Amino acid sequence: MIDLDPLLRQLSLEEKVSLLTGQDFWSLPAIPRIGLGSLVMSDGPVGVRGTGYTPDDPSVALPSPTALAATWDVALARRAGRLLGQESRRKGVHVLLGPTVNLHRTPLGGRHFECYSEDPLLTGEIAVGFVEGVQQHHVGTTVKHLVGNDFETDRMTVDVRIGERALRELYLAPFERVAAAGGWGVMSAYNGVNGAPMAANGRIQDEILKREWGFDGVVVSDWRAARDTVASALGGLDIAMPAMDNPWGPALVEAVRSGAVDEDVIDEKVRRVLLLAARTGALDLLGTPALPLDEDGDDVAHDVAVGSFVLARNVDGALPLEPAELTRVAVIGALATDARVLGGGSAQVTPRHVISPLDGLRHDLPGVDVAYAIGADPRPFLPAAQGPGWAPFRFVIHEHDVPVETATIRWIGDPPAGLDVAGITTLELRTELTPEVGGEHVLAVSGFGAFELIVGGEKLYQGSLHPPGTGRADLLLHPREQRFTVTLEAGVPVPVLLRQNFEPGAAHSVSTTLGHRAPGPDEEGLIAEAVELAARSDVAVVVVGTTEQVESEGFDRTSLALPGRQDELVSRVAAANPRTIVVVNAGSPVLLPWSEEVAAVLLTWFPGQEAGAALADVLLGVAEPGGRLPTTWPRSEKDCPVLEVRPSDGTLGYDEGIFIGYRGWLRQATEPLFAFGHGFGYTEWSYDHLAHSGSEVRVTVTNTGWRAGREVVQVYLAPGADTLTGSPDPDGDSPVERPERWLAGFATVDAEPGESVTVTIPIPERAFQVWNDGWQTIPGPYTVIAAHALDDPRRSVEITI
Repeated sequence: MIDLDPLLRQLSLEEKVSLLTGQDFWSLPAIPRIGLGSLVMSDGPVGVRGTGYTPDDPSVALPSPTALAATWDVALARRAGRLLGQESRRKGVHVLLGPTVNLHRTPLGGRHFECYSEDPLLTGEIAVGFVEGVQQHHVGTTVKHLVGNDFETDRMTVDVRIGERALRELYLAPFERVAAAGGWGVMSAYNGVNGAPMAANGRIQDEILKREWGFDGVVVSDWRAARDTVASALGGLDIAMPAMDNPWGPALVEAVRSGAVDEDVIDEKVRRVLLLAARTGALDLLGTPALPLDEDGDDVAHDVAVGSFVLARNVDGALPLEPAELTRVAVIGALATDARVLGGGSAQVTPRHVISPLDGLRHDLPGVDVAYAIGADPRPFLPAAQGPGWAPFRFVIHEHDVPVETATIRWIGDPPAGLDVAGITTLELRTELTPEVGGEHVLAVSGFGAFELIVGGEKLYQGSLHPPGTGRADLLLHPREQRFTVTLEAGVPVPVLLRQNFEPGAAHSVSTTLGHRAPGPDEEGLIAEAVELAARSDVAVVVVGTTEQVESEGFDRTSLALPGRQDELVSRVAAANPRTIVVVNAGSPVLLPWSEEVAAVLLTWFPGQEAGAALADVLLGVAEPGGRLPTTWPRSEKDCPVLEVRPSDGTLGYDEGIFIGYRGWLRQATEPLFAFGHGFGYTEWSYDHLAHSGSEVRVTVTNTGWRAGREVVQVYLAPGADTLTGSPDPDGDSPVERPERWLAGFATVDAEPGESVTVTIPIPERAFQVWNDGWQTIPGPYTVIAAHALDDPRRSVEITI
């Protein structure tokens, strides 16, 4: 253990408090005289954004966290973590703000895509792999959001009421697993839990996390979650971020001097910050050696995507496609070209490139006519202007040019080129449109702030997209759009100027997009074009999904239906071509009312920058879809065992207790569309042998198909009749309910045709325990089940504990 007290004794109270208080949006201050550099943090669930907008230094964009969990591959999660640790080092970041281990309690959760799974074991194991990978590069992680931030509605103020058993067995379990594995940081949630705001929740942050679990890392607030000086200081929080609206700083110094907070409390927090600084190299006490930066971002993004794709339906071997048998392939859907590869909010980064589904298929089918039709466009905002007819885009800030590929720019924190936020009063997008087609063009301004739009010398708009007094969070997470129709002549260039005006200091958060739609068919005409194309093609690949305005941080979904007329599009295309393959690009479950009308359904989550390349490889059989569902997909909303995200009188009760996800589905005996763990590959597997010994099981499987493949061996426990209810609860009045079965372990297997493989899967003692005022093992008979999916058991053995 490092003795940090000699450094601590050199610090004044003001310096100590400064190390606990954000100095800007992303960092803590340096104190050079003790060898301490500035500790820098960055958002990073799928990529490392850095501290500002740097178009010359783009970020790798991995598939969404749910996609990572869909791989069920801890080693791949560790590799993804190593890549982001490498990216952090390259960008000068010491602490990555992730991963998110809140559970998929309800499919309406707006940040569902940023979380791993509905199951705490799968969530915890994938999180541990990711954290270990990041920290191999001496970059800290902050597993988040402790705790109960499983929805977004009223997240800053809601008090979540969670029973102790569900809190321990489900919601805290992934945090406990990461703490036990040596995670260096935890992020405190916005919401309250059982009567106390999490940023000031001493019972969970101090008593449970730090004392009971022995966690020696830091607890950092979510941004602007700390709102009370004394309560947060005494409630286990170590770092309050960011600088704006921060309740610490001088106020915390005064609280110590007045006796409201003991200085020993401050010292304990500073020790944790200094230890984090030492672990990450911001304080050079441990001599952190540089690891090789040898992970290839494109390769990792591609491998995670391929490993995450879930083939949910595949009638008569519709997939993989055989290129030699194809003459024309119809690719349909607005999202086939405008690929949504990551979720909205803090998960957003700007990658160097994005491969769309259309581009991926055209690249891999050079001798095939890969034709495209929009079909149905679910996007409520116009896409960013780009493509034929547009001159290069120039964003100009105080005459400093920032080149961009499309007419959009976003940053949170530092502006580009080291410019001072306080000095930025205007931002201009300058370009020129030479229409290929004359007629009514639609231009749009979207984002937040005050804008002017001037086209051909005529001012079409001047004003603010939001009403006065709109809060910062609402501005950032709820952008708006204004549209304008202009009549343009083909071949005649028209200058376009979009200017954004800022109040002093407001340019720390920017979101500006110039949208464009050229003249074309109406909605009915677009669908008709797609149906006609599908009818004269060998196969139709329809790409559907959600949009940023439907699925993002900051708000919950109001429906599980696909937006727009996408359902109608799929049904009409399937009626025209029986070989219709539907690619569902959504970060969380959506309703698929047409699922039995199509030949195949492939779930791709938000698949990262290599989306189209990975998709082409899977559709054409170059690679196998390796994913299995980390969360249950319903047939209808009314079937979901838990759906509610709307608080009542400032609270939301988790009244279902431990029965979320598949536990709830099993309890209500309702069959979902696709069960937890479901997913097909391109080969078949036999489960030949299952044996239990001590704290592990051994499973032998054989690839009985025609090609090499990958299987996810899932092990579930089911209590026998004598152990179904377990022991009495503390008051002795009622038995402890238990799920019908639950995930106890898993492993991935790769094998050639005809090859048998035996895997050993640990079954921890916790799998047999319930929380009953402490962890209690329930003795008696159990059934150990080796399964392809929750609803596809293959082998079982009876044991007694």
